[in-house]
Amino acid sequence: MTLQPKCEDVETAEGVAITVTGVAQVKVMTEKELLGYACEQFLGKSVMEIKSVILQTLEGHLRAILGTLTVEQIYQDRDKFASLVREVAAPDVGRMGIEILSFTIKDVYDKVDYLSSLGKTQTAAVQRDADIGVAEAERDAGIREAECKKEMMDVKFVADTKMADSKRELEMQKASFNQEVNTKKAEAQLAYELQAAKEQQKIRLEEIEIEVVQRKKQIKIEEKEIERTEKELIATVKRPAEAEAYKMQQLAEGQKIKKVLTAQAEAEKIRCIGEAEAASIEAVGKAEAEKMRLKAEAYQQYGDAAKTALVLEALPKIAGKVAAPLSKTNEIVILSGEGSRVTGEVNRLLAELPVSVNALTGVDLTKIPLLQKMTTPQSQAAF
Repeated sequence: MTLQPKCEDVETAEGVAITVTGVAQVKVMTEKELLGYACEQFLGKSVMEIKSVILQTLEGHLRAILGTLTVEQIYQDRDKFASLVREVAAPDVGRMGIEILSFTIKDVYDKVDYLSSLGKTQTAAVQRDADIGVAEAERDAGIREAECKKEMMDVKFVADTKMADSKRELEMQKASFNQEVNTKKAEAQLAYELQAAKEQQKIRLEEIEIEVVQRKKQIKIEEKEIERTEKELIATVKRPAEAEAYKMQQLAEGQKIKKVLTAQAEAEKIRCIGEAEAASIEAVGKAEAEKMRLKAEAYQQYGDAAKTALVLEALPKIAGKVAAPLSKTNEIVILSGEGSRVTGEVNRLLAELPVSVNALTGVDLTKIPLLQKMTTPQSQAAF
């Protein structure tokens, strides 16, 4: 009997649901004991019923084995998978007097394109392996080609070497023959050239000596120039820089000392001025005091006469102060129709003068004999 067990959407060990269809060839065993088992199991049943029992048994084992394998194991090694199903299911169907002649996997597929993804991966891997194989083949071919070229070059080198050896031997023989012919010529030429070389060497030695002397002179000149340059640099750069630095330092020190001395001098000046002013004030004060003391003594000694002398001494100053505005006057015009009117005015002014002085100083000018004469009508008229 040919059976086609089928398990749909069975989860593998990785949880991927796949559908597997197989083809099994089975028959009833002919051994008496096993035939008795078959008769016991299937007598009275139709062929369809017998197929159904065996098919369900195979599908059950197939489902159980699918749950222990991965998709890769099932897909990549179908023979091993079919052999495993056959080995697991054979004892059970054997107890029913049935023998599994063959079991193969017909189809494996899924609804989530898992197997197609594996196919793409496998295809990429195969393509990669193919590319690697091509590269390795090209590499091997290149290596072999290089080896062949090397062998060819080795053979060519050997041949070229032999040709060169033959040519070298020929040239050596020619050279040997030519050497014998040209020896005498060479000896004569060599003698000439040797003598010429000796003369040339002497000339060259003299030239070298001249060059050495010139070079020594040039070196001395350069040394002098270097010394001159150094001195020039020292004179034009270093010394002015040092002088400028020293100058700036001295100027700074001078400014510092100047400021200090100026401040000291200013302080001394202020002190001296203060002392001088104090001494001057003291001297003036003493002089004024002595003057006042002497005046007081004179006043005390002479009494009214001293006072009168002071008044007389002050009168010119008073008159000068009073007459100061009149000094700027060119002329005074008194408008009066009578000549005696002018005289009267002057007399009145002179008559009022002693009264004014007495009011200011307390000195009565009318009691002084000289002034008494000046205040008489005759003196006024004469004035």
